[in-house]
Amino acid sequence: YKATDGEVIFDGTNVHSLKLKDKIDFTKRAQIIFQDPYSSLNPRMTVGDIIGEGIDIHKLYKNKEREEKIFELLYTVGLNKEHINRFPHEFSGGQRQRIGIARALAIEPDFIVCDEPISALDVSIQAQIVNLLMKLQRKKSLTYLFIAHDLSMVKYISDRVGVMYLGNLVELTTSEKLYDNPLHPYTQALLSSIPIPDPEKEKNKERIPIHGEIPSAIDPPLGCRFVTRCKFAKEVCKKDMPEFREVDKEHFVACHRV
Repeated sequence: YKATDGEVIFDGTNVHSLKLKDKIDFTKRAQIIFQDPYSSLNPRMTVGDIIGEGIDIHKLYKNKEREEKIFELLYTVGLNKEHINRFPHEFSGGQRQRIGIARALAIEPDFIVCDEPISALDVSIQAQIVNLLMKLQRKKSLTYLFIAHDLSMVKYISDRVGVMYLGNLVELTTSEKLYDNPLHPYTQALLSSIPIPDPEKEKNKERIPIHGEIPSAIDPPLGCRFVTRCKFAKEVCKKDMPEFREVDKEHFVACHRV
């Protein structure tokens, strides 16, 4: 689907304005790991063809070199060369996500969108996938856009964190600053909901509830989009959209009270 509005800026260039040849070059630099490992792999294709599809499109390797590259990618994500001729239904969810990661790595991108890559997996598998992503990031100098709702996991993989509400960015800063000193009321409420392993601390922890229903994203409220659910809301919040501004070094917030 074509975007109806907005821009995607990659390395200083608006992706939507690129000509066909430049778009092909862009897809070599940017890839995606999908949320659902069950529906994102073609059930009629072997693992080798799934991983090799990008290699074939961009004509990177042929014949024996192609096969060796796929073997290398399988080993990189914790699988082995015996898996190359199998089909997706023969693998567990965690293994399928590893195949999806190998597919994203196949054309050696600089940037990977990780779209909720662990939300469809068992908790026991989630940490394995996150550790794999972090290992690959260090080894290959990758940049991730890690989209997630599990803030406890985001903390360990992200250098910078952006918090969105109803399609608007409400806070953006380093991971350390966000978790130590959240400034937007929505961010504060989200972080207060993260469980603490220590039962005593968990029992005494103060939680910040968010009351009310989520407004329509198609017809959002006037002013601040969080105004109908914010306990700090004032008249100005109902009238004016807060400016997304830098309130501290590398710490941006959209809130009238900050």
